[in-house]
Amino acid sequence: MSKKKKMPLGGLTVALLSASVVLLAGSTIGSARAALTYYSENYGAQVEVSNIGVSLVENDKVVSKRDYASNGTWDETTGDLLTALKEEKIVPGKQYEEAIKVTNSGSIDSYVRVILKKSWTNKEGVKDTSLSPDLIDLNLTDGNGWVVDEDASTTERTILYYTSILPAGSSTLALSDTLTIDGSIATKVKQDVTEKDGYQTITTTYAYDGYNFQIEAEADAVQTHNAQDAIKSAWGVDVDVDGNGNISLR
Repeated sequence: MSKKKKMPLGGLTVALLSASVVLLAGSTIGSARAALTYYSENYGAQVEVSNIGVSLVENDKVVSKRDYASNGTWDETTGDLLTALKEEKIVPGKQYEEAIKVTNSGSIDSYVRVILKKSWTNKEGVKDTSLSPDLIDLNLTDGNGWVVDEDASTTERTILYYTSILPAGSSTLALSDTLTIDGSIATKVKQDVTEKDGYQTITTTYAYDGYNFQIEAEADAVQTHNAQDAIKSAWGVDVDVDGNGNISLR
């Protein structure tokens, strides 16, 4: 049986449009989410949960981590994504740096994966599925050692596996590099025309004024001992492992 420990989510919502007339100047950052999940498989009591540690890194800064300290205690922090943009005005179509990677902060080598989730909420805070999560473009980089599990991924959720063993103390390459909100979201508007004293006033309201987008990132770690069984038990996927310890999804 696997042992699974979760860290509480750190809340963060990103406000895209906050003013109906001033589209760009009114955009602000509210919050985002970063979370860590830990797995360790105790086959023959050869590996203990306390050996597993993992950190989620954003733009070379650790935002969340959970590492064993001593006597059954854990050194852990849960932070927020996108905090560097809190003072920014989110401009649709503009690229923002968003490099996400994982560090093995435990004491044993491990395999890691990341689950990314994207969604929209309206001005009342209710999830809105009429807007595609694809409009939240977290650009995934190529040739970085990460592979997307296409069978398990959806428009809202992307699951990525790091195909190499991640040695203790080492970091993966970044799985993403930029974040962009598709500029098409700013093209849907409503205009009201009123006349008074011979003057005409045109009021423009953006359809998605007050909408927020959410990004969540979760990092998981699994021991390398008995890799195929450990990964199957923890993550529910079948993998092949080559002579160098690299994994490939079946």
